[in-house]
Amino acid sequence: MAPKLGCIADDFTGGTDLAGMLVKNGLRTVQMIGVPSEPPPPDIDAVVIALKSRTSPVADAVNDSLAALDWLKKAGCQQFYFKYCSTFDSTPAGNIGPVAEALMDALGTDFAIACPAFPANRRTIYKGYLFVGDVPLHESSMQHHPLTPMRESNLVRVLQAQVKRRVGLVDYDVVRKGADAVRGRFDALKREGCGFAIVDAIDDGDLLAIGAACADMPLVTAGSGIAVGLPQNFTGIPLDAALAADLPPIQGLQAVIAGSCSSATLGQVAEMRAKHPAFLVDPLELSKGVDVVGQALSWAAPLLSEGPVMVHATATPTEVKAAQSVIGVERAGALVEEALAAIAKGLVAKGVSRLIVAGGETSGAVVKALGVKGLRIGREIDPGVPWTVALGPDSGARPLALALKSGNFGTPDFFLKAWSHLS
Repeated sequence: MAPKLGCIADDFTGGTDLAGMLVKNGLRTVQMIGVPSEPPPPDIDAVVIALKSRTSPVADAVNDSLAALDWLKKAGCQQFYFKYCSTFDSTPAGNIGPVAEALMDALGTDFAIACPAFPANRRTIYKGYLFVGDVPLHESSMQHHPLTPMRESNLVRVLQAQVKRRVGLVDYDVVRKGADAVRGRFDALKREGCGFAIVDAIDDGDLLAIGAACADMPLVTAGSGIAVGLPQNFTGIPLDAALAADLPPIQGLQAVIAGSCSSATLGQVAEMRAKHPAFLVDPLELSKGVDVVGQALSWAAPLLSEGPVMVHATATPTEVKAAQSVIGVERAGALVEEALAAIAKGLVAKGVSRLIVAGGETSGAVVKALGVKGLRIGREIDPGVPWTVALGPDSGARPLALALKSGNFGTPDFFLKAWSHLS
């Protein structure tokens, strides 16, 4: 049976976040790392293709996304979903807008929503303004993001700066009236010449209404929250969350790799350090040619049998800027990603079979280093973060459980409690 829903995520943890939401709502889902070269696995309802396009050049992001769309169309998907971060982080040049418009053109559709709301993680939209917790986006920690600083909270203005089509708003006064009212507003915006609609949402009930209103849309662009409202649109699927989340039991050594410098991950690293051994990767040492990878693996070897260990490169915004001023922004990021990926590969070679990775860019580098082709999605740890089991390249290899966490997601004790959620 062909999958019903085909999804394109602009980073790895975002893909896992979306896939986990789909599983939680009853769709059997796999996440593929990059555009696959073979057909999707059998007996699945949804496929998520995770790209590394959030911060790549616009032309590359568009081309990669169109290649993913082509594969999903050939796989038989009926509806398509472009997933970006719940903080809508991008730049005035893209990549959210240009990718969304390219997908619309390829699908021959002239209207799509944009809704990054994820109330379970306190990302809400009201009157077009995106809130992170209790503050507008531009007052949150995202204003300091090293690659995509967000200094505007009005999503109509943010998206309009990136697209040629006109952007309108479906505000909360409409959304709270339900799916029929939302559809009616869509029709009105189309008559006004709008090609995009920012849609307000403050709770999961809103997401259900929006999802129902999008049932006939070829393309949905959103964060992972809208995944709450789409599965019920597909007929012939039992929507059994327990069945969809079933993974084989995996036991073995445990480790955490943390590359994100988000405020959430900083807190999680602090809690982990207080109870378990931790090794700090210093980008300045890497830039000097010091064998930090070898040091980390030698440090971890005698500790792994005692419980989980953590290798991290997390730092405060001030510390990050200090390192970037010496090394350069791109080189600092590349050095850290490469080192953490090599350390993860070394830890797996030493017997680690349960691995948590924090940070979208770090997760992408790690799965590439490990040769992971895809992930079968399992039980959720925290909203937007499920456990997964790696697919390929060697089907006879020791099973590997991975939790790929977006930097901003998870409770402070995430690294401590995650293991209890894995069979």
